[in-house]
Amino acid sequence: MKKIQIFNKEELENMGLTWHTNADKSNYLSDNLVQITPKEANDFYEAANTLYDMYCECAQYILDNDLLDELQIPVSLQEVVKLSWQNDVHWHLYSRFDFAGGVNNIPIKLLEFNANTPTSLFETLIIQHELLKKNNINPDLQFNTGYEAICNNFKRLVTLDESVEEFDKLYDGWKILFTSVKDSEEELTTRLLMQIAIDAGFKCEFSYIENVQFSEEGVFLDDENYEFCFMLIPWESIAIEEDELAYLLTKMIKNQKAIILNPAYTLIFQSKGILKYLWQLFPNHPLLLKADTKMLEGIKCVKKPFFGREGANVTIFNEKGEIIAENDGEYENNAFIYQEFADTLEYEGQSYQAGVFFAYEACALGFRKGGKIINNYSSFAAHMIKD
Repeated sequence: MKKIQIFNKEELENMGLTWHTNADKSNYLSDNLVQITPKEANDFYEAANTLYDMYCECAQYILDNDLLDELQIPVSLQEVVKLSWQNDVHWHLYSRFDFAGGVNNIPIKLLEFNANTPTSLFETLIIQHELLKKNNINPDLQFNTGYEAICNNFKRLVTLDESVEEFDKLYDGWKILFTSVKDSEEELTTRLLMQIAIDAGFKCEFSYIENVQFSEEGVFLDDENYEFCFMLIPWESIAIEEDELAYLLTKMIKNQKAIILNPAYTLIFQSKGILKYLWQLFPNHPLLLKADTKMLEGIKCVKKPFFGREGANVTIFNEKGEIIAENDGEYENNAFIYQEFADTLEYEGQSYQAGVFFAYEACALGFRKGGKIINNYSSFAAHMIKD
């Protein structure tokens, strides 16, 4: 670890980050800089790439065996999940793997995959890069090519290929509408992604979700039709809270009137129920932890809701099945997965959890710092690669 000077609140707000103070008045940005070796950076890169391929293989297995119910995928979205998986035009734009370990000889272990609406993108791509510059450290000493990777992945919406060289030739003026809930933390991420899309060469517009019109004929804003729509709104929330919208999105995609980002099939990845099937398909894989929908007897383990977020309703049990830490939350009615506990990097009584963003390939690393259970009030810690 290395102590660094962080930005003050005014500087962060000028940069666009208004979420800078935790509930206990502590700083959201940590003044500890995580130092990793070039090998550790490469190991994170390889781990995320390997796991993405494993997730895709597992998703195909789940679809082939009609297991969407087992993952608690809402019935109203199962058709659109299948439709989006079957057609390559529904490109997976970006996502984030959460890992335990990876530093100081602690093995990398998959905790979960935030494939649908991952946050902390602005902090990872922008803030931590600027933190190195602020502390007179070469900003290139990071595993952080996320901006470029996502920019290229936007271009693949058109090329549908690893190469993006043909983008300018194939692009036909298609527009992307970016939308989020008003006055939400997600707006910053949405606007960052819009800027990346603009840099990629797309025509873009932003609007709050309440102003967007959805129909079987497509996505509209002020009567203008958009070929692509990015919504930083969880698909499972759409199914629960907006059943009519779920129906319209299904019809829209079935009619090939618009493409929604991230695609509906990311729900398969997002459901922590998939961890059970990953363990079944790849038993004892070094990147995986044992997982099941029933209690793991005699093993220290973590109970997590299938679609929970930010550490809500997470419980840690010791080997005797006794609770040693727990968080409450709004997901108590979810199905739950039990996952073997994994050691994380510990420093000054705090745990550090690695998040690796993925956009066609692993592309950026950041850390969350907090207690035994990482939650919405955990801090963000930047990193550097020791040269």
